[in-house]
Amino acid sequence: MLFIELFIQGLIQGSTYAIIAVGLTLVYGLLRVLHVAHAGLFTLGAYLGVAVTNQTGSLSFGILVAALAAGIVGMGIYRLVYEPMLSKPPYVALIASIGLYIGMEELFRLVCGPFGLSFSSAPLQNVVVVFGIHLRACQIIAVVTNLVLLGMLAWVAQKTRIGTGWRATVDDPQMSACFGIDPIKVRYRVFFAGSALAAVAGVLVALLTNLVEPTMGAVPSYKSLAIIVLGGLGNVMGTLIASLVLGIIEAFGTIYIGDYLDRDAIAFAFLIVVLMIKPTGLFTSR
Repeated sequence: MLFIELFIQGLIQGSTYAIIAVGLTLVYGLLRVLHVAHAGLFTLGAYLGVAVTNQTGSLSFGILVAALAAGIVGMGIYRLVYEPMLSKPPYVALIASIGLYIGMEELFRLVCGPFGLSFSSAPLQNVVVVFGIHLRACQIIAVVTNLVLLGMLAWVAQKTRIGTGWRATVDDPQMSACFGIDPIKVRYRVFFAGSALAAVAGVLVALLTNLVEPTMGAVPSYKSLAIIVLGGLGNVMGTLIASLVLGIIEAFGTIYIGDYLDRDAIAFAFLIVVLMIKPTGLFTSR
């Protein structure tokens, strides 16, 4: 029973990592830019989701507002920050992204205060027994939401013209443009989708912990950057698998070696060991 409980906890954590990291993977695959400011959109989504839910009493509406707002801000980041730098070396955009994230952290601290924000009445905290395992309703909702969003993303990527345009632009931007695909529109759509996913992840993490604070995006963003390397830069499926593996490793490691390493240290130790053995990631050839 303990094995099953740990496995489920790992899936909950890993699926949350997945919808954060997949946005980074989409951006990297398209622009070859490590979008560190993605963590700021994760935090923005959490703040908006909690604030709107507290005002309206509707968690669904809070998630919707957070996703739409973060998507729009993400497109603005592309237009104002990344687009002027596309002709520069990749490290220029990376430095700008790090600076933007630090600025967003400080903005959240100034506007919302340094002590965090919580749900006035945290929803979905009742305990549900599933096959003898006690789970909070919010944990079930988090996993289901993550899986639905990932499924929708996979469907859009594989079955729609928008997804075909994105995949073609990633594979060969010049050739796709010759066939009438507008790379600018593709970039805006990718930034909107990735940013919206990060915002939803932020709201779900806030729901699980009942706390939003200015620096909450730091550790998930570092892990997400490591995950996309582990999964193979630009490899969406590899990113999803790596996210789930990391979540499960964390869950089991917390029980069995938690006396020696905390949860975050376990995750990074695992990632370091894997990347020492296979620096190109698990799902990318040299």
